[in-house]
Amino acid sequence: MPSLNTIAVNKLARLVGTPQCPAIIDVRPDDPPELIPTAVRRAADNVEHWGGSIGSAAVIIDDRGTSLAPGVAAWLRSEGVAAETLDGGAAAWSAAGLPLLPLAKLPRPDAQGRTVWVTRARPKVDRIACPWLIRRFVDPHARFLFAPPGDVLTVATALGAAPFDVAHEDVFWSHRGAQCTFDVMIDELGLGGFAGLDPLAAIVRGADTGQPDLVPEAAGLLAVSLGLSRLYADDLAQLDAGMLIYDALYRWCRDARSETHDWTSHQPRQLPA
Repeated sequence: MPSLNTIAVNKLARLVGTPQCPAIIDVRPDDPPELIPTAVRRAADNVEHWGGSIGSAAVIIDDRGTSLAPGVAAWLRSEGVAAETLDGGAAAWSAAGLPLLPLAKLPRPDAQGRTVWVTRARPKVDRIACPWLIRRFVDPHARFLFAPPGDVLTVATALGAAPFDVAHEDVFWSHRGAQCTFDVMIDELGLGGFAGLDPLAAIVRGADTGQPDLVPEAAGLLAVSLGLSRLYADDLAQLDAGMLIYDALYRWCRDARSETHDWTSHQPRQLPA
């Protein structure tokens, strides 16, 4: 059982991908090539400068949970942040075989530490699903730009953004064969180990590639996506609305596929301690 002010690896893994995920702060002094999904790098000896900008809850990561992390978490708690350390640190996460983000595949962050991505305006399926995936599993503060189709690559070059879901031979994050961009991102970023993402990917693929019969839910996602595109003239407002759709679909894929609708009121499943 984790000690006081620590969180177990399996509990943190259940929070990643959900809106309830705390800020994950990696304070290891070296430069690891991979990070726990959504983690950001911060210097432990500089916590007084960045500690006020991380939100109300945080999990602090060091190598084994016993060196730098406890002190940083204690400092944050003194500032009113609900801060914990990861029991066993980054080593315990790796030993559990949980996904790690390969930093070399991510776009260079901007001056505020955010990754920046650009795609075609008037999104439908992939161009909402991919930003959801990035914000929930890669970079919670990622910025997304929507541009006219002919301007996407120009905008990407000018602003150092990563283009995605664009049919061009020089675009890395796009369809490949039968895979839609959502599939490609899951594979390239090594996120397939999160339960729920593979069945969600099948729904997205069916809705995005004209295969609504691929899985029963694909036709419903396509209908909702087309409806959202008509409710919102602003692409960023549509993205904000779409986040809730994908949050709900992910939780259904992960936790509720065996549940049927009846007259019984079901309480949301509690996360394991």
